[in-house]
Amino acid sequence: MSSQVLVEAPGVHRVEAHTPREPGPGEALVAVHAVGICGSDREVYQGNRPEGYVRYPLTPGHEWSGTVTGVGAGVPGTLVGRKVVGEGFRNCQVCDRCHAGETTLCTDGYEETGFTQPGAMATTLTLPARLLHVLADDADLTAAALLEPAACIAAAALKAGARPGERVAVVGTGTLGMFAVQFLKAVSPAEVLVVGTRNDREALSRRFGATDFRLRDRELPDDFDVVIETAGSASAARTAASLLRRGGRLVLTGIPAPGADGLDPTDLVVRQLEVHTVFGAPPDAWAHTVRVFGAGLLDPLPLVTHELPLTEFSQAIELVGAGDPKVGKVLLRP
Repeated sequence: MSSQVLVEAPGVHRVEAHTPREPGPGEALVAVHAVGICGSDREVYQGNRPEGYVRYPLTPGHEWSGTVTGVGAGVPGTLVGRKVVGEGFRNCQVCDRCHAGETTLCTDGYEETGFTQPGAMATTLTLPARLLHVLADDADLTAAALLEPAACIAAAALKAGARPGERVAVVGTGTLGMFAVQFLKAVSPAEVLVVGTRNDREALSRRFGATDFRLRDRELPDDFDVVIETAGSASAARTAASLLRRGGRLVLTGIPAPGADGLDPTDLVVRQLEVHTVFGAPPDAWAHTVRVFGAGLLDPLPLVTHELPLTEFSQAIELVGAGDPKVGKVLLRP
């Protein structure tokens, strides 16, 4: 039976019958294969997401993969049967930021699949076909369900602009950190350092391409060309900045709690550090992710530790927030 998760209000949800919505002009209907759960989905369920960035009642799910089963008017029929992933931001396409390719900064207001628009924790998902990215016919759809967080890190890697032979580092050893290691490794750096708080992440870090692993509370170097921070705390951001040589490039992707103490502006100016930030993934980052994934340079599967049916939504949310080191990426399977 077709089903979907519906979060009626913070802390209140049910699994109910799902009726696919036929695609209108410019839209596509996707049979969902798998959908990932991240901290923002937990925020939706708990009611901690900032005002304006969620709309209840809601079917969550912004990390997903699937197969196109139908298209609306104006969409090529050749898309039917193709494996796909899709961008989440429902940008307007006409403002100056959208025309510049910065769709995550759309000035028409925030709309995103799984937060303000129906998401993929359902048997099917209907969305604008222009948001889809087509995968190879032999692509692993379970692995592809993780390409949304990978695309966010691809945006960071593109902003970092790491070049072959440079010394690069990643602060944070979660899903985003492991993707950062893989994207940076793909540009043939001289060294890839991973800095984290858990010794048990060293083996996985090295599997993905790290050449060195250090704990954050130990003595750390200060001469790296590029650092990507993925840990989401103010202290991690400061650690990331401290790893850089003068003139080095820093990209922050984590979102600390509001009011967190930030970086020292004097240090940024005196050392002439180049600082970038990332929130979401624009189209070029998605295209880069799909290309790298198709080339076999991105391996999401080792990050998946749990696959559950939609009916186990509550358990999945608990797993994501439990802090258990044995819990990696949790997927729901419609």
